[in-house]
Amino acid sequence: MDRLFTRIASRIAGLVGQPATFILAFVAILGWAVTGPIFGYSDTWQLVVNTTTTIVTFLIVFLIQNSQNRDAAAIQAKLDELIRAMDGARNQFIGIEHLADHEVEAIRTALEREIDSEFPAHPAIERFLDRR
Repeated sequence: MDRLFTRIASRIAGLVGQPATFILAFVAILGWAVTGPIFGYSDTWQLVVNTTTTIVTFLIVFLIQNSQNRDAAAIQAKLDELIRAMDGARNQFIGIEHLADHEVEAIRTALEREIDSEFPAHPAIERFLDRR
């Protein structure tokens, strides 16, 4: 069941991101708008597009989230493998994505301080940061 859902979700997420899909959706909305005068801009006419777009949006959100979750997990696995395979890398960083937000932020801040003390920022970067 998971494999089937993954295949379907990946295929739909890929299709949704295509220009042709956007054009199809635009044409469908345009067709709906053109039929407004025919149906007298009735409540039913409005309900059709509202219901359809709500259902499609609701389902697509879950499919896209599923694809993003898989992509993020794959990237994390690849990064963990790079850390593991590199001499001198700190293996303690493997799996930090499972920590709480404040813990990850504390690690990031400590790393930035460590880098700042070892390698001061390039003058161009300093000028950029001063402009913000």
